[in-house]
Amino acid sequence: MAAHTDDTVEFFTVGYAGKSVDDFIQVLRRAGVQRVVDVRELPLSRKKGFSKRGLSEVLAEHGIDYVHVRSAGNPHRSLRHDVVRCLEAYRGHLRENPAAVEEVLNALVGVRAALLCVEHDHAVCHRSVLAARLARRRNVEIVAHL
Repeated sequence: MAAHTDDTVEFFTVGYAGKSVDDFIQVLRRAGVQRVVDVRELPLSRKKGFSKRGLSEVLAEHGIDYVHVRSAGNPHRSLRHDVVRCLEAYRGHLRENPAAVEEVLNALVGVRAALLCVEHDHAVCHRSVLAARLARRRNVEIVAHL
């Protein structure tokens, strides 16, 4: 139940790597996602349908809101080849930018929402760091990594 009930905020995370737009929409629909919170710094993709404009349009066609929180994106993409260093640098980014975490949290409240980034495996994606930071708060829980 990823919605704001009894002061609890529950959310999903999702990556689109390896999915077509249709497959991605089906994953969201099966989970009952009502809002996608895009946490990519630059919401561009070489994969058709996953750049900000196209994605927001197709989500809207399916009744799913789209919110982009640029400040929650990972400015350390150049470290992608070294996942440990990349995620540690992102932790520092969040410490220096607490407003980014607040903006994401505000986007999650009151709806069944999912944090979006490209990586299929959440464990190697900055969204896992952000999700863990959010879940350390009272009444905020990760439901699943889709």
